[in-house]
Amino acid sequence: MRIPMDSLGALNVFVQAAEARSFTGAGRQLGVSPSAVGKAIARLEERLDVRLFHRSTRAITLTPEGRLFLERCRRIFCEMEAAELELSETRAHPSGVLRVSLPLVGMLMMPTLSAFMRAWPDIELDLDFTDRLVDVIEEGFDAVVRTGEASDSRLMTRALGTFRYKLVGAPAYFEAHGVPETPADLANHRCLHHRYPSTGKLEEWFPVDGRRAPGDAPPGAAVSSAIGPLVYMAERGLGIACLPDFAVRDQLADGTLTSALDDAIQHTGVFRILWPSSRHLSPKLRVFVDFMARNLFPERSP
Repeated sequence: MRIPMDSLGALNVFVQAAEARSFTGAGRQLGVSPSAVGKAIARLEERLDVRLFHRSTRAITLTPEGRLFLERCRRIFCEMEAAELELSETRAHPSGVLRVSLPLVGMLMMPTLSAFMRAWPDIELDLDFTDRLVDVIEEGFDAVVRTGEASDSRLMTRALGTFRYKLVGAPAYFEAHGVPETPADLANHRCLHHRYPSTGKLEEWFPVDGRRAPGDAPPGAAVSSAIGPLVYMAERGLGIACLPDFAVRDQLADGTLTSALDDAIQHTGVFRILWPSSRHLSPKLRVFVDFMARNLFPERSP
């Protein structure tokens, strides 16, 4: 059934309720009562002759038809936003809320993020730090920053910069246990491993052309799904860790940690920023992407 123009408000109510998973939450966002939200949804369902939500006393969930309708509604509003932005872009000043998901190690990006806030004070950053695999579109993020390759065809991506891995330990640890001279020597050391939260697999220390190299994944003393605890344990002489250089830059500079097997570690990584391909690149997102690409690793090419 064709939906008249005066129903755009109802579509907005539906989208807000679907994203909040609550009539109360949608009402709070829209400045109306939960009852008004419920009545608007009921009228929309009657007009479409389809049920959009499963309702219970505790929560609402989308029906299969509701999920399909939500995707189409998002496209409608994205197109409307794009049209408005195209008309006003020549005079637009980047502003508004920018919701970004970053990995937990993204805390180390705070100097760059702080510089962005000073450069663009009218943009409010809503930062979500997590190592879980987020659904950029379903969870309503404007963008996410992650390492590794981009595999979601619904997303656009841009590389922000590369980093290298370092095998590090405290000077006291190396004094007590010796400095490994070959990867095979790590079999006699206490090793601190990083486990990818999204896959449960251990970070490989010596990947070569996608294959595991001799001495890779040596016996572990501890495993962590976050990098912060590994830095902490390495600093206190509890073992050797293989960590991205940006995570231990300060510790290497002040001698809290020292590196080993630098020539053997060829492992590198890439930080990427991703955003929905169906979404117009708004001024606030464009300046954020450009700023992060220029300033996250200013001494390296992204």
